[in-house]
Amino acid sequence: MSESSHLRFFPYEEPYPNQREAMDRVANALDRGQDVLFEGAPGTGKTLSALVPALEHAREHDRTVVITTNVHQQMRQFVEDARAITREEPIRAVVFKGKSSMCHIDVDYQECQTLRDTTREMVETESEVRELESRQRELLAESREGDASAAEAREAVMEELDELEAEIDEYEAANVCEHYRNNLTRDTDDFFAWLFEDVRTPEDVYEYADERALCGYELLKEGMEGVDLVVCNYHHLLDPNIREQFFRWIDRDPSEIITVFDEAHNIEDAARDHATRTLTENTLDAALDELADSDDSRAEPAGNVLRAFRDALAETYEDALGFGGVDENWEDVSVANDDRRDDLTLAFLRNYEGKGIDTETELAVQLGQAIDEEYERRYRDGEATTRSESQTLAAARFVATWMDEGAEFGQYPVVSVRRDAGTDEVYGRAELYTCIPRSVTSELFDEVAASVLMSATLRPFDVTEDVLGLEDVASMAYGMGYPEANRRTFAADVPPLFAADRNDPETQEAVASLLRDAIRFTPGNTLAFFPSYAEAERYHDRLAGAGGGGSVGGDGAGTTADLGPIHLDGPGQDEERLRSEFVESDGAALFTSLWGTLGEGVSFDGDDARTVVVVGVPYPHLSDRTEAVQDAYDRAFADRDRARDPGWTYAVEIPTIRKTRQALGRVIRGPDDFGVRILADRRYTTADMGKYSVRSGFPPGEREELLDVDPAKLKFAMLNFYQDHDAYDGPPPSP
Repeated sequence: MSESSHLRFFPYEEPYPNQREAMDRVANALDRGQDVLFEGAPGTGKTLSALVPALEHAREHDRTVVITTNVHQQMRQFVEDARAITREEPIRAVVFKGKSSMCHIDVDYQECQTLRDTTREMVETESEVRELESRQRELLAESREGDASAAEAREAVMEELDELEAEIDEYEAANVCEHYRNNLTRDTDDFFAWLFEDVRTPEDVYEYADERALCGYELLKEGMEGVDLVVCNYHHLLDPNIREQFFRWIDRDPSEIITVFDEAHNIEDAARDHATRTLTENTLDAALDELADSDDSRAEPAGNVLRAFRDALAETYEDALGFGGVDENWEDVSVANDDRRDDLTLAFLRNYEGKGIDTETELAVQLGQAIDEEYERRYRDGEATTRSESQTLAAARFVATWMDEGAEFGQYPVVSVRRDAGTDEVYGRAELYTCIPRSVTSELFDEVAASVLMSATLRPFDVTEDVLGLEDVASMAYGMGYPEANRRTFAADVPPLFAADRNDPETQEAVASLLRDAIRFTPGNTLAFFPSYAEAERYHDRLAGAGGGGSVGGDGAGTTADLGPIHLDGPGQDEERLRSEFVESDGAALFTSLWGTLGEGVSFDGDDARTVVVVGVPYPHLSDRTEAVQDAYDRAFADRDRARDPGWTYAVEIPTIRKTRQALGRVIRGPDDFGVRILADRRYTTADMGKYSVRSGFPPGEREELLDVDPAKLKFAMLNFYQDHDAYDGPPPSP
């Protein structure tokens, strides 16, 4: 392939630095059938670097590109890029969302399936009636002309018509979807012409269809066949059942699909979430109520096994909780054991009294399927206004999986408990937590033609390959192509913020003082990321009074500082509103958790955020689940050449460094942008911290840019940097 062949899909005048080379390397890898791991610094054009050669390859080999993200803002960027591309080289592109966001009558997936099937059957029956009515008229005319055989044939047609008209009478009482019926009975060519005039969003499709009483979701599915590009969410690819249907709608075999994953450092957690299975105590109670109403002979054995599991679940969390309080959030209780099955399974075996768990669980599954089919019939025939789902089926399938797979390598049994906010009742949940995500992802990457995984934080590449199960990989990394003089990255030598030391007054004062200086000497807004929302709130409370000339010091002895507004993020916040308020402020600060939603996939351009501070090494909460993942990785990757144990490195340290690097990437988003990035913790510096040092976790190029700084001298370093860029409006702040 010539160098310029794929550039017909490049929609802008000139590629960014390194972008032309990246496109060539991706193109070569795709031609060799390799997967690609592509790390590029924020704002360096990763999306087009992957998408342009992928579209060229797909055009040459009659394939479809599926580009996916789990970040809403990035989805909008994909649409903008696709629209720009199609103005240079026309492509047929579809932006796809799940049914729940596009349904005009607000029913769930199962109800939709039943409505769709019933509606199609009714429309097909009506069509048959019209054909038979036309035929009987023809036969009537022939019989009047003396054709005896025509009269006899007409009698047979009339009998069939009577049967079909009786069916139509039944459909009159059945539940159907008028929107989908209109899809089937109207000419929808105008929709597809409109769809491919440009790149339409799901919101565009919904509005177009709603105005015409059509079902946009089903029309969109019909329009996906053989398209050049599909933009979608992660779950369309990571859920095996959804993926199978999704590829069928595109009318492509997996080997005819090229997948492009944005923010690919998130695939690990997303795949783990998709593979995890849960069953609540409420579902078990509903299943037992369902069985009590059944006169089927299988109801008793089904009740035996489900009641025993339900009682074991309650017993397990009650024993583990003791007299502890329970709030509205799910709280895990420890049930796993090193030398035997988990506590829930052991309690289940003790409580069960029947003729065999496997046998009675299978009978429960069979009965659940029968009940589910009856629910569908009732809804289809109009005997019920909603399509119920069998709770017996859901519970029995989970119990079967729990017993069959609960002890397998990589599966971690968990019991959780919470208090219902409405009823104030406490109830439990059983969960099989998947520790090894490659059990989900390796199948996907094996079956598609090729995949491009892109992110600003994919290194170390060998870890990404191990965790996701990738083989035959081409990897490439591009640092920030913008002038190095436009950025400074400091490692500030504040005391290490170990969890046990965060309440130390001297440590808090050191951090608060550094934050005060960072905010004061920033000509624009400052982003501050903390290990948790609680830590963000702690320092917000210490500094917020300073904006009004109050004291910064926790003991009232600190100097006053002229700080702007300090915004505080927290769980449940409206992030769009908070971000909007922040960027519209002048000289403001925003305190948030590194594990929140503002740490990646969100751009802060120019003065929106000139300085970013990461306070501490924000390791995730080391829960039983995290330790289970560490143990699984220790076993899975025991032969890897890593200086530390692979469990800690793969499961904790590397994801934390990636999160930190993502946060640093919120500033300096373009070639003319400039700013300061600060890592506030001794563990980032060159100081000898032994096994606690994390500086080596950064890629070599980024380590070289890290400048150690005494916290007391940070303000002078920032003052010099920003004065060199003539960034202050008026006189600079005084040190």
